[in-house]
Amino acid sequence: MPTVRQRMIADLALNDKLTTDEIASLFSGSRHCPNELDPQERQLADALAGRPLDHPADMPTSVRCEIPAWLGPSFERALGEQVVAEAAALNLPAPLDLRVNTIKTTWEDARLTLKREQVETRETDYSPHALRVEGNVRLGGTSVYRDGAVEVQDEASQIAAALCGARPGMTVVDFCAGAGGKTLALAADMSQGGSLDGNLIACDVFARRLQRMRARLHRAGAETVERRTLSSEDDPWVQENADTVDRLLLDVPCTGSGTWRRHPEAKWFLKPEDLEDAIATQRHILASASQLVKPGGRLVYVTCSVLCEENEDQVEWFLQNAPAFRPMAMDAIWEETIGGPLPPSLDRPGHGTGHGLRLSPASTGTDGFFVAVLERGAA
Repeated sequence: MPTVRQRMIADLALNDKLTTDEIASLFSGSRHCPNELDPQERQLADALAGRPLDHPADMPTSVRCEIPAWLGPSFERALGEQVVAEAAALNLPAPLDLRVNTIKTTWEDARLTLKREQVETRETDYSPHALRVEGNVRLGGTSVYRDGAVEVQDEASQIAAALCGARPGMTVVDFCAGAGGKTLALAADMSQGGSLDGNLIACDVFARRLQRMRARLHRAGAETVERRTLSSEDDPWVQENADTVDRLLLDVPCTGSGTWRRHPEAKWFLKPEDLEDAIATQRHILASASQLVKPGGRLVYVTCSVLCEENEDQVEWFLQNAPAFRPMAMDAIWEETIGGPLPPSLDRPGHGTGHGLRLSPASTGTDGFFVAVLERGAA
C-alpha cells in the first residue's frame, strides 16, 4: 500500500507535472515543509516524471472514472462511449442555478434586481425559469432571495418539475417531497393571479422534512400547499385517495450518483447493498403510489441517478406489472410543458428516446437526472 508521502509525490508528478527537482524543493525539511525525499522516493519521482496520468489500455473503467470498482460495469452500460467524459464531468464543481418564482416576479425582473445587487447571471440552455449565477456570491444577502422571488435549484431539477405539466385546477401530489424544491416549482406552475389554484399535496415519510418546508412555502407565497406525513409507502391515505390525482411526481430515493459533483465523497461510501435497497424501495413506491393516478392522469418518475438499474430498468419493470400505464414520448411532453421541440443535444439515444429523458453534467451541463412520464389509460 503506498504511503501518504508516495501518493503526494505521484500527484505532484502526474497531475501538477513537476520535475523531480521541483518536488524535492517542496520536501525541503524546513519549517512547515515535509522531510527531504529519501532515495526510494526520489527514484519514484524520477520514474513518474513526464508520464501521463491516464493510460487507458492498462486502466479499468472504474479507475479512469474515479468510481468504486463495483460500479464500473453499471457506468459503462448507462453511459456507453461517453462514460469517461461523463464521469469526469461529475468530478467538476457544480454551478449555482436559481429558479425564478413566477408567483412573485418574472424572469426579467429577477435578473435585473440581481444585477442591481451586484449578482451577475445568465440564462441556461433548457429551463425557461432558470438563472445561472456567475462567480461566487452570497445569495442570502439579496432581496430577491429573502423575499422568495428566487430559489436555489439545479436546472435538471427544474426540468423534472416542469415535465410534470402541472397546471391550475389540477390535483397534484409530490409523493417524496423531501425539502420541497420541486413542490415549490409545481406550486408556481399551478398558480394563477399570484395564488395557488388547485390541490397540491407534498408527502414524505419524514415529518421533520415537511416541517422545515413550511418556512420555504411561506417565503414563496405557496402557503396553501398541503403537507402530509406518511407512515410508509403503503400509508392508508394512498388507498383512500386512489384514482384522484392528475399528476403524481415520484422523485424516488436513489443512489444520488447524478449529484456527485456536489457531494464527491458520497461515491466512496456507496455499497452494492445500498443500490439493491434503493431498487427495492423504488419498486415499492411505484407499486403503491401509482394507485393515486386517475384514468388519464400521469405518473412522472424521477431520479438523480445515472444508473440504468434505477432508471430505464425500473420503468420497464413497472410497465410490465402495471399494464394500465403507457410511456409517453418525451419530445411531445417537452413541447407541451416547456415549449418547442426537444433540444438537439437531447434528441439522441440515451437522452430523449425510449422510456425517458437522461440529463447529465457532460451532455446538458446539469446534474445527472432521469425523467419518465407514464400515462394511465382511460377507464
